[in-house]
Amino acid sequence: MKQDDQERNRKATINPAFNAVERDDFASMMELERYLDRSDEFETIIARTNEHFWNPEDPDYIDYEEAVPTDEPLIPFSMIPERHSAIWDTLDEGGQINFANETALFRVSGILHGEQGALSLSTGLADMLRDPGAQEYACNQAREEARHVHAFALYIKSRFGGEVVRPTATIDRILTQLVASNVIYEKLIGMQMLVEGLAMGLFASFYQEANDPLLRRLCQLVMTDEAFHHQFGQIWAHENVPGASEELRNELEDYSQGMFQDLLANLVAPDEKHELYRRCGIDPDFGNAAMREAIDDDSRRLWMRSGTNIFRTLIKTLWTAGLITERTRGFYDNWVDMDEIAGEGSWTIGAEIAEEGIKDLREINEGKRKIVKPLRS
Repeated sequence: MKQDDQERNRKATINPAFNAVERDDFASMMELERYLDRSDEFETIIARTNEHFWNPEDPDYIDYEEAVPTDEPLIPFSMIPERHSAIWDTLDEGGQINFANETALFRVSGILHGEQGALSLSTGLADMLRDPGAQEYACNQAREEARHVHAFALYIKSRFGGEVVRPTATIDRILTQLVASNVIYEKLIGMQMLVEGLAMGLFASFYQEANDPLLRRLCQLVMTDEAFHHQFGQIWAHENVPGASEELRNELEDYSQGMFQDLLANLVAPDEKHELYRRCGIDPDFGNAAMREAIDDDSRRLWMRSGTNIFRTLIKTLWTAGLITERTRGFYDNWVDMDEIAGEGSWTIGAEIAEEGIKDLREINEGKRKIVKPLRS
């Protein structure tokens, strides 16, 4: 770990439960007093791990043999921003259905890459965090992220014959930077709060709107895990942001705002969709021009006013974490009504969907615990 990274970690860590060392500093992990110096900050989310266990290979949880919808696309046209542009006018009914299905593959492939990034980042957290409870949590998250990689790969195999679309340039860059970072707050704000928050918004949208029951079920199951990953970032924020110096708070706010801008651009910027347009027989330059004409800042703001909008949820995440103050509030006011955000409390629709899924998993897992099978000899 570079000296400046060590200093940034030291300055940004108010609660010692988030103290970190270099990833290859195994000697620090064998310091005798460390084993018993365990914070209780993470015990609740660790204890609840078994409540949301599920197995992608077990049809009692999710059945990948479920029939593919034949009379409608996997996701509705209402989830396709291109329908408001000249792109849509060039497509016949079959072309529109194909575009919707390709959009579903494009987005699910992005989720799959994000889950791999979260898996790699979690193993890195387990190497860096000194607190035994924080390490145990990170290892649990790594296990769950591996489950998600497996589950979304199975979905793409079931619905698209196993063809994964490569990540956008922005997602590739963001994930690479976060996994490689030695700065704990970058990993926790960038992945646990913003990328995981973006994922929760996507999953909630799919769960509520997708035509494919398999995709809806998959998203609900993944949300039962992701709600806790998102919560880990919130714990860090609540324990460290209030005690930060003005200089550090400004640094955290600037980093959060930059990440938000990156993620917003990735999901709505047409130049991030060249691969999608090519796959649908649309010239990328034409697609760019059509979308830039159709989607301006005013339409984006109107879109983001929705209570279930993905980026509105991210802004709310940053607000409740104390990562938006009067210094940066004006930037977010350009997109949403911050007075409305401030008056809503911390509730999010993703958390409600996750809790409903956990109730279902409790029932399934209770039945399975009554069946004890011997290990293979």
